[in-house]
Amino acid sequence: MSDFDLVLSGTVVLPSRLVENGFVAVRDGKVALVGQGEPPAGREAHALGNAMILPGAIDAQVHSLSQKNQEDFIWSTRSAAAGGVTTVVDMPYDEGNLVCSAQAVARKVEHASPQARVDFALYGTVDPDEGPERIREIVDAGVAAFKFSTFGTDAKRFPRIPPHLLFDCFSAIAPTGLTAGVHNETHEAVDAYMARVKASGITDWRAHGLSRPPITELLAMTEIYEIGAATGCPAHVVHCSLGRGYEIAAGYRAQGFEASVECCIHYLILDEENDARRLGGKAKINPPIRPRAEVEKLWRHVAAGNVTLVSTDHVSWSEDRKTNPDMLSNNSGVPGLEVMIPLFVKGALERGIPLTWAARLMAENPARHFRIDHVKGALTPGRDADIAVMTPEPFTYEAAASGHNVVGWSPYDGMRLPWRIAATYNRGRLAFDGKAVLAEPGQGRFVRPALTHPIAGAVS
Repeated sequence: MSDFDLVLSGTVVLPSRLVENGFVAVRDGKVALVGQGEPPAGREAHALGNAMILPGAIDAQVHSLSQKNQEDFIWSTRSAAAGGVTTVVDMPYDEGNLVCSAQAVARKVEHASPQARVDFALYGTVDPDEGPERIREIVDAGVAAFKFSTFGTDAKRFPRIPPHLLFDCFSAIAPTGLTAGVHNETHEAVDAYMARVKASGITDWRAHGLSRPPITELLAMTEIYEIGAATGCPAHVVHCSLGRGYEIAAGYRAQGFEASVECCIHYLILDEENDARRLGGKAKINPPIRPRAEVEKLWRHVAAGNVTLVSTDHVSWSEDRKTNPDMLSNNSGVPGLEVMIPLFVKGALERGIPLTWAARLMAENPARHFRIDHVKGALTPGRDADIAVMTPEPFTYEAAASGHNVVGWSPYDGMRLPWRIAATYNRGRLAFDGKAVLAEPGQGRFVRPALTHPIAGAVS
């Protein structure tokens, strides 16, 4: 009888190389062996031919609860499973529950656990009126990182954290080893440019980009990294739409500071002059979608190693919140969990970028970033057997037809993708078979970073 519960053979995609004629063997929900050549026997074995076997993705930026009674973890983790994403890191700006205390973290874990179909980690944040006083208790409650914003839309729902308070929060986080992630738009500048756009009478697709020109993003990035440098706290920009931003981050790293930067998949795929014009409110995202020339700059930064993570910034707004003819009146954000990996693979293949970057930017680096690489992020013996299988079967994505998302729309509708997700395994268990999501609500687990003490029911 075989020692292995599951053996998959095909092309294994590692962060450093592609292993042709490779295999991954699983035992007790963990990766037990990765090799090349004749695969060992397994109780369940699949010879996948020219399929790619990748580490399951860790989506570093998901908003499951931004719209009350809309998506929730029951749907976000269903989309994740269908997209080869085996861990979602959920943002703290939930409608009705700002995750800014140990009690709020525990409440969210209790809420998400019976719903989640794949594993999940959590961001924490602060109430501006309290400042950093609860940071230690939030760390002890198990968050994987902190999230702040230099731009605010609501004093409680999505607050702006001014520079002096950001400095205090970074100072409190630094001793914990966790990362402080920040939404990068300068509030006063955005307000001024938005007023100009409104005064001009421009309300169509052009309005959003004009209201948030590049300088609003770049000034905020410099503020974030300078505060990180001054406090010794790992500083992270959670979404950068501009090539110049990646140059700024690389400059701080060259000086020895921990300065990471995230690229959302929409910035690698969509552009202003074609897609924002076509989609209107369904392309409204903060920071905005930029011109095609900027998109190509970002791919060059991927190839150069200047991008730390790729994520979705996934949020499933109902269509009534994304279809107002007045561009600035729409909610910001788009869904993307179901197609992040296929979109990245498409873009990389078109530009001759090695697919090893998929394993690095969507699995290995996020696991290290959130301090969960003791259990996640790699096809390495001892880690969780989180696996995405892709096959070269071209398909046209249509969100409404897939059945795996709550809203039935996507800015990527109609796009032709060359590789599809054929299977997703979460801790060695089949979560998606290429057509149906098999993972049941409650099978996902809360994942804590290694530096904190585990609690009952948590992955450690």
